[in-house]
Amino acid sequence: MKLKLYVLAATAILFSYSLHAQEFLITSNELIERTMPKQHRSFITEPIGHVKGKDVFELESRGDKIVLRGNNGVALASAFYYYLTEYAHCQITWNGTNLKVPQNLPKVSEKIRKETPYEYRYYLNYCTFNYSMSWWDWPRWEKEIDWMALHGINMPLAITGEEYTWYLLYKEMGFSDDDLKGFFTGPAYFSWFWMGNIDGWGGPLPVEWMKSHFELQKKILARERALGMKPVLPAFTGHVPAAFKKKFPNAKLKATNWTNGFADTYILDSEDPMFATIGKKFLKKQTAMLGTDHLYSADTFNENEPPSAEPEFLSKLSARVYDGMSQADPKAIWVMQGWLFYSDRKFWKEAQTEALLKAVPNDKMILLDLATEIEPVWKRTEGFYGKPWIWNMLHNFGGNTNLFGRMDVVATAPAEALKDPKSGKMSGIGLTMEGIEQNPVLYELMMEHVWQDKPVNLKTWLPKFVFNRYGHKNEHAFKSWEILRKTVYNVPANKYVRDGAESIIQARPTFDSLTRWARTTLNYNEHDLLPAWDELIKAAPVCKQSDGFQYDLVDVTRQVMANYALPVQRKLVEAYQKKDLKSFKAQSQRFIALIDDLDKLLATRKDFLLGPWVNDARKWGTNPEEKALYEMNAKDLITLWGDAKNPLNEYACRQWSGLLSDFYKPRWALFFARAEQSLIQKKKFNLSKFNDDVSEWEWKWVNKRKDYPLNTIGNPTEVAISIHKKYRILMGKAQQ
Repeated sequence: MKLKLYVLAATAILFSYSLHAQEFLITSNELIERTMPKQHRSFITEPIGHVKGKDVFELESRGDKIVLRGNNGVALASAFYYYLTEYAHCQITWNGTNLKVPQNLPKVSEKIRKETPYEYRYYLNYCTFNYSMSWWDWPRWEKEIDWMALHGINMPLAITGEEYTWYLLYKEMGFSDDDLKGFFTGPAYFSWFWMGNIDGWGGPLPVEWMKSHFELQKKILARERALGMKPVLPAFTGHVPAAFKKKFPNAKLKATNWTNGFADTYILDSEDPMFATIGKKFLKKQTAMLGTDHLYSADTFNENEPPSAEPEFLSKLSARVYDGMSQADPKAIWVMQGWLFYSDRKFWKEAQTEALLKAVPNDKMILLDLATEIEPVWKRTEGFYGKPWIWNMLHNFGGNTNLFGRMDVVATAPAEALKDPKSGKMSGIGLTMEGIEQNPVLYELMMEHVWQDKPVNLKTWLPKFVFNRYGHKNEHAFKSWEILRKTVYNVPANKYVRDGAESIIQARPTFDSLTRWARTTLNYNEHDLLPAWDELIKAAPVCKQSDGFQYDLVDVTRQVMANYALPVQRKLVEAYQKKDLKSFKAQSQRFIALIDDLDKLLATRKDFLLGPWVNDARKWGTNPEEKALYEMNAKDLITLWGDAKNPLNEYACRQWSGLLSDFYKPRWALFFARAEQSLIQKKKFNLSKFNDDVSEWEWKWVNKRKDYPLNTIGNPTEVAISIHKKYRILMGKAQQ
């Protein structure tokens, strides 16, 4: 009898595995076909088992076919991408793809087998869902999920459509649509709504949006799970509608204010019995509608300090947050962004950090060291006091477009931490950027770690990256990238550096050399970047047909022009201070001409167009009012970030064609006209009056209906070469 039961159980397990394997093989084959529609039949996929719960892949040749094996879809996709990069010398990035492979695919001479040292490969930041993903539809999400699988991601944050679950729950609790009208933000501001920072801004949110994005979330989760990913879903951290205090007058609420630009939000005290009740109800409803992989994201006091620094208080608080999860799901694992430990060092000292973390069982919490390449928080928390944790590269803040990064740190630090006896339970690596679709080299480099436990050797990796990207082994291209590595991608180890410099062009017009969020201080000598530009220009005759090369040439040209704007601005400021009207007018005209040329350059690449961002926002609207609301959200996020007086203006600034010509240029033109008038009239420039007027103009721009080009204009290589001829000597003289 026992033998019969054993055989039946074993048969059931094998049958279950067979069904699972069949599903991920189908999904993986579809990914391969989307990537290489003409040659996808050259690949054979087969299942293999994992190794101690960690992913593994193999590849080898069989006749004229390439055999890919993996324990799930992510492993198979990784095997496929390993073949593309190592044997076919291809590359797939957001900003340039090379899939030119010979008709007869290169053979794999010996079987390759790779086992990952990392159980978790995390992806996304709350902010990414807005700074980059606000307007994505399913085709764009499908493309991103493919990219995730190819690069070994198996633990993505998945919060699209979260607001609909909350809407349904609050309706069940007796809240009316009017009660919730001021709660949900507009679509461009969900990240900060989800993290409990703001209510209502950019709304009211149409129910049609909630429904459509809940359906989108179901597609996202289905595809991610089919590939073997385990998505991280949201949990309750206490953020409730303002109407809560009227509905439940005895509830213990705390009003918090994230910045002076927004109204208070309300946090339900974890001691209130309703805290656990709501947390449990939310997870049960979410699980019923979306399923679960038992991973839940919850961030307490994101950029808001707790009411008490007493360790006992903090310990009880985190215990109650986790209790709310575990009541609904006994297998719940709390995934916490470690941003609070980075952003508020004064509050989160050793005693406070340890108290918050140790109240939750070690196997029920995973910490994200959110910006490890900037400051490794694990080093000052004893490896997060016994909790499993993930080494993450944050890199980009606000979705800014500047060239910037810590290439050498990213190449070496994850593997060094993995082998450091003081690193505790380091269990993964990840990408937690606020915005994507920029600096693709940093993201390719970071994900090189997925299948190895040793530092990446940049002396061999970087030339391979360039070869795969351009399709040519070109001496000038290699030289350019060595210079880029030593300049823009060599940010010093300074934990207070937010990210790379923006251009003075993007600053709200000023006689200063920078503003709060448009910071212009470079981490390198701007003159040292010019030879990288020269080398790319020299590489153009050979590499100009490459998509990746065209992007890089435009991007480097963009960066040197963005840098050059500052010496031009300083000269016009000097002329103004000397009351030299003639020189001031000449320098002002040079500055405006520079903006025009930069806009013309950026118009050659879709990566740098404002039009698709605005158009994609409007497409989600089902009527004129919704379309106008979404357009306002799209334009506001990347400029004012709030109303006309919001202190976050320019935080998410971009160098995009259309934004330069229609937003930055008119602001500077108005500034120059006012300054010129003050020189003619021999009156002091009224900067306060100008700032009031320009902020009013900005607010009108944000709310104005306008279409921008959706298609590129001009040849990127030709335009870049013409700009090089026009500006290179001037830049060399200005930057000596």
